[in-house]
Amino acid sequence: MSAVIGVVALQGGVRPHLEMLGRLGLAAREVRGAAELPGLSGLVLPGGESTAQGLLLERFGLGEALDDFVHSGRPLLATCAGLVLSAKRGWLELDLVRNGFGSQLHSFEAESDGGGHRLVFIRAPRIARVGASVEVVVRYRSEAVAVRRGSLWAASFHPELTDDPWLHRRVFGSVL
Repeated sequence: MSAVIGVVALQGGVRPHLEMLGRLGLAAREVRGAAELPGLSGLVLPGGESTAQGLLLERFGLGEALDDFVHSGRPLLATCAGLVLSAKRGWLELDLVRNGFGSQLHSFEAESDGGGHRLVFIRAPRIARVGASVEVVVRYRSEAVAVRRGSLWAASFHPELTDDPWLHRRVFGSVL
């Protein structure tokens, strides 16, 4: 059986993640319900609007199923609003400031500290505190902007909006 990565497709930036996964040679598909999660090798919880996404997760019965997915050890990448939901659901021990990098008008691109990776920030949450169980994997101006706990990775920025699949490769490399 070949690896299939799902992208939660209730709201937000679904298509760019599907395209990025395709560039890596991974089969990817949209996910809209809990019944679609068991056969997946990995999952993306995309950016968008975290309040709307949280409400839709509950409406479509995905909340508890996502909790189970996270605890299964399969890789999950949560970007921007996905980061916010990861903290709200208790998957990551973090304190966040929603829209901490500014409003939509303050969106910007930057380079990571020391790593040379392009980072795209759009109404991005700022990580104010990282808990002991969470590893910082990317910094921007000395601040944590990507973190992980086991197979769960989360980023303040939008790696899917660049031409470089570096973060998707790191997250899903075990299923390539």
